[in-house]
Amino acid sequence: MREDLQKKVDRAIKLLQAAEKMAQKVGQPVEIAYSGGKDSDVILELAKMAGINYQAIYKNTTIDPPGTIKHALERGAEMIRPKQTFFQLMDKYGWPSRRARFCCSVLKEYKVLDYVVIGVRREESAKRAERYKEPEVCRVYNKKEKARQYLPILDWTLDNVTDFLKERHVTCAPVYYDESGVFHPERRLGCICCPLMSRKHRIREFEKYPNMVKAYIGGG
Repeated sequence: MREDLQKKVDRAIKLLQAAEKMAQKVGQPVEIAYSGGKDSDVILELAKMAGINYQAIYKNTTIDPPGTIKHALERGAEMIRPKQTFFQLMDKYGWPSRRARFCCSVLKEYKVLDYVVIGVRREESAKRAERYKEPEVCRVYNKKEKARQYLPILDWTLDNVTDFLKERHVTCAPVYYDESGVFHPERRLGCICCPLMSRKHRIREFEKYPNMVKAYIGGG
């Protein structure tokens, strides 16, 4: 492993171990917010290397890309099923939008444990770079619930992620591989035909998953 990446790994492990000490005070394991994506695979592997007591949590959105749930379960994550499916929420609230992201708040953005590790990287977007300045933040879900979040790979680049996964022989979710089995780290994992995608990207998703067209029209 290259020296620069090794230093980032060492810092990440120290942060995870510090998170565990805090979680121990309230008698909990550290939560690994596991989405099934490549960055989640990195933080899960780092947690194993750190030797901490953790619980990997996968939040089922009910519109997960094929193979993602299977991958998450194989990686040892515990799956939480939502009380309402995405399409049930659409029946109730209509189509989500960037200003009304009820699907995200209901299906993904809720508290499980007090101390949680997430695989956010600044390089992913200007918005994330602006929002996340430090590798430790307080997340407030509502007036009564909050959690301490740790971001061990905040300053990692895509090359760092790719090299780490290769070095540790980690297999990612199917969405990252083409028909020839070639790994494409630049790909993103997200909800199928997410309404928050660009129109062009959403059309490509509908072409790839034609059954989703019927589901959106017929409400699942």
